[in-house]
Amino acid sequence: MRNAKQTAERRRRSAERAARALTARAARWITGPLAAMTAKRTLDLTLGSALLLLTAPAVTLAALALTLRPPRDRGARKREIRVGLGGRPFELRSLRTRRLRLDLLSRLPHVVRGELSLVGPSPLTPEDAALLGPSAGHWRQSVRPGLTGLAQVRARSGMPWDEPALLDAHYAEHHGTGLDLAILAQSVHISLRAALSGLRRPGKARLSDTDHRLPGYSVAE
Repeated sequence: MRNAKQTAERRRRSAERAARALTARAARWITGPLAAMTAKRTLDLTLGSALLLLTAPAVTLAALALTLRPPRDRGARKREIRVGLGGRPFELRSLRTRRLRLDLLSRLPHVVRGELSLVGPSPLTPEDAALLGPSAGHWRQSVRPGLTGLAQVRARSGMPWDEPALLDAHYAEHHGTGLDLAILAQSVHISLRAALSGLRRPGKARLSDTDHRLPGYSVAE
């Protein structure tokens, strides 16, 4: 009888230890990468949806203006295949204009759908993605590509450590809500400064979302 009670007590304690260990693992899982991804996705959904509503009139007017161009210049939207989270391809659609960064703002539906993030590495074409090495390809697929990113706000400094591929890798390893908000604020500052500069000097060429790449830059590096 005593042995039976001791056996039952050992089983009860063993079950309690297993339950505590399972709870601890679940807590680490929730507060680890999944929590960071959830926070990032929440930011994309809330801020992305708000920006989509705010900029919809301007984007709609720009699309209408593009459709009224002469036949040889028509084609309001540009469609390209890009590689997204997990290496999954998707069709990226954007307006064929750089005025007031409407080309980027027209991509906000991709953010709401989850194909893009507000902040992340530049979305690559399948051909460029195929040139990446195993390590670069792995971290590239671990985060969603973004409308803007660390490379876009830092790579124009010309410093060796601000090379776009290094900045994208750094972002993939250290991304978080705080960094995303800082990059978004800097992106808005750069866009406003470029817009004001363009108003002061009409006719000056505007930068595209790929102009941040340094001479000789290759995704294979």
